[in-house]
Amino acid sequence: MANGLAVITGASTGIGRELARIAAREGYDLVLVADEPQIDVAAGELRSEGVAVEAVEADLATFEGNDRLLAAVAGRPIDILIANAGRGLGHAFVDQSPDEWRRVIDTNVTGTTYLLQKVAKTMVGQGAGRILIVGSIAGLIPGAYQAVYNGTKAYLDSFAYALREELNDTGVVVTVLMPGPTDTQFFARANMLDTPVGQDDSKEDPVKTAENGWKAMMDGSAHIVSGAKNKIQAALSHLTPDTMLAKQHTKMAKPDA
Repeated sequence: MANGLAVITGASTGIGRELARIAAREGYDLVLVADEPQIDVAAGELRSEGVAVEAVEADLATFEGNDRLLAAVAGRPIDILIANAGRGLGHAFVDQSPDEWRRVIDTNVTGTTYLLQKVAKTMVGQGAGRILIVGSIAGLIPGAYQAVYNGTKAYLDSFAYALREELNDTGVVVTVLMPGPTDTQFFARANMLDTPVGQDDSKEDPVKTAENGWKAMMDGSAHIVSGAKNKIQAALSHLTPDTMLAKQHTKMAKPDA
């Protein structure tokens, strides 16, 4: 019997790479994609698990990049889609260039939405599939000094619940993973190493985050907030006024003077 197929975006490093590692251990063939050559290194390591792994270097901020990923699937049924690719951006909004914040939106929102629509439609046609959307607890908090990024994650968190409801009774199950600060390259790439959250040594291990997300997806859960501290922060976000949440986020994300 042929292995199932898992498609994982943003799989070159961090949470995406750890989710790919789990999928390989569970016997899934993989199509992995990222916008950097390091995706080939990740794929090479995972082939040692005895599964087929194809690496695709593509810009997921564009429809063309997502179409390149889908072409690599070559019509094979997708059992699992993990929409993990994302881009962060720190510092004050007024100091960011339009090219910077547009790329965050195009990657996190536009490209991801396009891929989700394409794959979800195919999964509905085949009557089965699992989708894990990597949102964030950042989507629950107005992100002063990280405003565009938090806004995109609010979109993904909300979108995941809506899509899950629309796909009810189709055999396709949608789960949203909401990590908090995680020990990955995110903060370096988002230009946030000069912030309290970027310098915090208590970030969650991406291995644990990936394990929690995988289990929630396979259990068919609607969502999972990974980490005890993050669960508390997520719960408090529903009780705290947005103006106060924005002030609290400033303390985490405002660059050091």
